[in-house]
Amino acid sequence: MKAKTLPVAIAMTTALSASLLVVSSFDNQAQAQEEEFRWKMVTSWPKNFPGVGQGPERLSQLVDEMSNGRLTIEVFGAGQLVPGFEVFDAVSDGTAELGHSASYYWKGKAPAAQFFAAVPFGMNAQEMNAWLSYGGGMELWNELYDDFGVDVMVAGASGVQMGGWYNKEINSVDDLNGLKMRMPGLGGEVMSRMGVAIVNMPGGEIFTSLQSGAIDATEWIGPYNDLAFGLHQAADYYYYPGWHEPTVMFEAIVNEEAYAELPADLQAILRSAISDINQSVLDEYTARNNDALETLVNEHDVELRRIPDDVLAQAREHSADVVAELAESSELATRIYDSYQAFQEKVEDYHAISEQAYYNARNPEGDTAQ
Repeated sequence: MKAKTLPVAIAMTTALSASLLVVSSFDNQAQAQEEEFRWKMVTSWPKNFPGVGQGPERLSQLVDEMSNGRLTIEVFGAGQLVPGFEVFDAVSDGTAELGHSASYYWKGKAPAAQFFAAVPFGMNAQEMNAWLSYGGGMELWNELYDDFGVDVMVAGASGVQMGGWYNKEINSVDDLNGLKMRMPGLGGEVMSRMGVAIVNMPGGEIFTSLQSGAIDATEWIGPYNDLAFGLHQAADYYYYPGWHEPTVMFEAIVNEEAYAELPADLQAILRSAISDINQSVLDEYTARNNDALETLVNEHDVELRRIPDDVLAQAREHSADVVAELAESSELATRIYDSYQAFQEKVEDYHAISEQAYYNARNPEGDTAQ
């Protein structure tokens, strides 16, 4: 009988060990779920600024609610923890775990990043979201940032912007010559080729620079934000359309190491919250812009003007050159450009018989803003 007890004892020991492993696994999972994380989020926008500045605040609130307080995110506006143009570096080096900005601000580090923010005469917000989600754009964007230790997710859009505020009337290309203007990204490069001296600055510095005469013109986002900044108090003429920024796609950049430390459920919560603000920021601009424009025109007597056709034609010509030159800057830039262009051509073909055809049918008289 004693000879038979040894296998039984071994079996019982094995079963007990397996049970302990299961219990240990559950304990580890429970511990991971109970662990709390405190993150910092830096942005390129004034704290709580309408639209783009409130998107990060909504993100923080959503993550806190969805995680039951296990992941909290403290939001810092531009200049509170780091300057607005240093958001990327702060996330890359771990000063903050999360950032909210626009990728064309990093053209000095990764020139091809501009493709993911705004391309003159390029895709609008709906088209960009489609390319990023279903056309390979997001994979290319993350590949571009691989060397910087950050991941990226699309986190909002402005929609088609306005053409800018000017302290003088623009009747031809000649009127642009010598103007000092704040305009970032590829649009700024196009304008520089049309005789404009481009100045880059964070949004919080625009009003005083325009009012003091340090710059003669500026673009920011659109009526909702422009009214909030009070730009109508510093310039007389408000031009459209925003050929230079058919949308700006905003980005959430995440420190790779910090993200990897999150349990899988908190990673999913963060991704879901970012996806939520990607839509809600665009929705807010769509809902608010026209009311703000009516206020600017009807209550503040702003001169709303359409950009002259010859200016648009020359801008379109220079844009093609600027974008093509950027595409040649690296092998990855070429692949991004090829993917972007192929998707834009495809979506334009369909939108010609869907979106554009519908707008023409809805408003057969065309542009009635003037």
